[in-house]
Formats: sequence, C-alpha cells, structure tokens
Amino acid sequence: MTQTPDAPRLAETFAEVEDALLSRWPETRLEPSLDRIRAFAELLGDPQASYPVIHLTGTNGKTSTSRMIDTLLRALDLRTGRFTSPHVERMTERISVDGEPLTDEEFVRAFNDVAPYTHLVDASQEHPLSFFETVVGMAYAAFADAPVDAAVVEVGMGGSWDATNVADATVAVVLPIAVDHAQYLGDTPVDIAAEKAGIIKPGSVAVLAQQRPEVAEVLLRRAVEVGATIVREGMEFGVVSRVPAVGGQVVTFQGLRARYDEVFLPLYGAHQAQNAAVALAAVEAFLAGDDESRALDDELVRAAFATVTSPGRLEVVRRGPTVVLDAAHNPHGAQAVAAALEDSFAFSPLIGVIGVMADKDTEGLLAALEPGLAHVVCTQNSAPRALSAQALAITATEIFGEDRVSVAPRLSDAVDQAMALAEAGEAFGEPLGAGAVLVTGSVVTVGEARTLLTRPRDRR
Repeated sequence: MTQTPDAPRLAETFAEVEDALLSRWPETRLEPSLDRIRAFAELLGDPQASYPVIHLTGTNGKTSTSRMIDTLLRALDLRTGRFTSPHVERMTERISVDGEPLTDEEFVRAFNDVAPYTHLVDASQEHPLSFFETVVGMAYAAFADAPVDAAVVEVGMGGSWDATNVADATVAVVLPIAVDHAQYLGDTPVDIAAEKAGIIKPGSVAVLAQQRPEVAEVLLRRAVEVGATIVREGMEFGVVSRVPAVGGQVVTFQGLRARYDEVFLPLYGAHQAQNAAVALAAVEAFLAGDDESRALDDELVRAAFATVTSPGRLEVVRRGPTVVLDAAHNPHGAQAVAAALEDSFAFSPLIGVIGVMADKDTEGLLAALEPGLAHVVCTQNSAPRALSAQALAITATEIFGEDRVSVAPRLSDAVDQAMALAEAGEAFGEPLGAGAVLVTGSVVTVGEARTLLTRPRDRR
C-alpha cells in the first residue's frame, strides 16, 4: 500500500490550501478507478446526489458551454454550482456558485470541510486521493452546502473514470470528440468516445453535439444500452444561421422546444455558436421534466446570451496592437481558432505566441495555425510539463520555415517581441494598425499571458 500523508491540519490561508492540494497526485496522472472518489463522496454524505447535475464531456468547448449553461440557468432564477478545469489564472476559478468563483476565504472553508476525510480515504485505498479528486469532493460538498438548484460539471479527462463521474447526470452533454490525451484515453476518436460515453447514465438525456459518424455510433449505442433519451445537433436542435458582428456574432437557434431568432452572442467563431446551441438544448432538456412542451422565453435567452463570457477563448485583452488569447491545445481546437480568426477578424499581420505542453500533438497544432500566422514566437510556460521553447522552435521551423520563427523562452519577452512585430506591419508589406498577436497553445500559457496583460503592475 502506498505511503499516505499525515492527517491534514485545517488551513488558514489560500496559499496553504493550494500547497496542500498541489502536494497530491497531479491531475494529469490518471489511475482508472472511481474507488477513491466513491469512498470520499460516501464519507462526505454523497453531496453530489443532493442536486441535479448537467455533466459535460468532449475534446474541446466544455468550459465555454458550461459557462453558457450556467448563465441560462441563472437567468431562470436557479442557483447554480459550476465545476470547471483546468483554471486559467487561479485555482478558485474551478468552483463557482451563482456564476462567481469562490473567494479565497470560501475556498479555504471548502477545503477545511473535506480535509478531515482525505486521510481516511488515503489510508483505505491502494493510492491516495489525487489533486483532482480532492477538488471534485470540495466542489460537490460546496454545492450541497450552498445549496444549489443545479450543478454544471465539466469532466477533467475522459468520462467513465473521471472523478466527476461519481455523480449521475440528469443531462449528459457530449461535445465534439477528437484525439487528445491519447496516452490516457486512446489513439482514435472511437476509443476516446467509448471512454467519454461513460457519463451517459440510465434515465438521463444525452445531448450530443455533431460528431463523426463512427463516434456518433458509439455514443448512440451507449445511450440505447442505458435507456437514455437522445437529442442530436443537426437533427433535434442546432444553429440555423449565424452572421459575424462587432464584438461577436448574431445567431438563430433551433432549440428542442422553439426557434430563437437573431440572438447576439459576444463570442467569436462558428464553434462558439455550436456550443451555444448545445447549451440551449441542454437547458431545455433539463427543464423538460417540469413540462415537456416548455420553451424558454425568447427575451430571457437573448438577455442571458448577451452576458456570456469565456476568458481565454478568443478573448481580446488589449488593443494597440490587438492581443487575442485562446487556450487551444490540440489540432481540433487550433482548427476552430483558425477558422474563427478568418471569419471574424481582419488582422494582418497576425503574430503567434505559442507555448505548448510536451505531451501534445505539437505538429498538428502548428500546422492548423500556420496559414493564418505571418510569424510565430516560440515560448514556454512555467508548468513542469511545458515543452521547451527551443524544442518547439525545431518543429515550428519545419512547418513555418526558418524566417517565420523566433524563440523567446520567457513568456513576457515573447509577448513583447510579438507586439513589436505586429506594430511593425510594414515590415511584412502590410498597412500599419492592422497587426495583432494571438497567444495560444495551452491553458497555462494563456493564463500566464492573461495575468501579464491584464495586471501590468505584476509584470516583471
């Protein structure tokens, strides 16, 4: 049996909680079992069973979609809990109540509420609780304590064996599936779909985003096996039309119960319109237990979507030159970003600042971005798993050519270099004032850049 940590003392500060959580197994270390989280939840009184859950999985789009669902539910005067991962800037972002992340004090209290039980699980299991399992327990307990009317829960990785799957969802949302985390989930979309399908439970409603045919087959088979109701993008619901607009786009949705015309969505790209359609269908499905024919009020939908935000997802954080942040970290995400930039912006030149994790498909991500970038500055974030800027540059040079690649290991230097290149648009034969910077490649890279660019006093 693995040596277990000593029984934890109660924390007094956020820094102590952060240190205690980070001392556990990292969330990238996956041991396929729900035994630990089940034992933990049982000791906590199974808080996840005290409210209905909307559970989300998929390769990309989970956080944006969960934020949209949360916003729609709150517009209906429901008290919500939302669990997302990973965080962009601060760990407290992972647990939100009524649309707001827990404060530092609330996060400490949530940790202290569950901490006395962590060592009991550690002592009884082959492996101790991980960082992710502990935070999931904190979230579920905090939601029960609030209490919330509904919890919107994003999986960490996969589905069947993800710690969040100790909850049985009322609505299971499966966003588009592609290859990511292949070393943990499988090498093909079909393999990954089989793992992600595990969040579809008996009696639930499965809200399925548009998928490849072979992936859809896996998901539909699972839904039939467990007796779940199925609603599919492109059949029961979807995007009717969309037009790019200043600050976002105007979208017409076909929902499960009604059509919602010309709704302003302050997010960019066709993929975000599709995420919004999924979010709308998920909320309609969630409400169907009250009244099968119930449609959402058109004005409520308009008002809710108009306030949606998704930090680090095609987020413009400054002007002069424009700097856009996007947390795309795999080829599927990068393709969506490239399409959205072409669709919604006219940047020229567009300079990329890219920092990725060593276990990602770096070549695929760079290839997806290459047509839209005049130049790329290779950098790295502070995470232990980060690929070095020099190693990234080797792959980037093969794709972009030597003249279009620079190296700046320090993220702050990389951003400065990229901004200078964007401002010097004439060097690329472009008019002044049209240049911009895209920071992408990893949630961690984007989070650190966001801190640099939105909190200049902290910049070193």
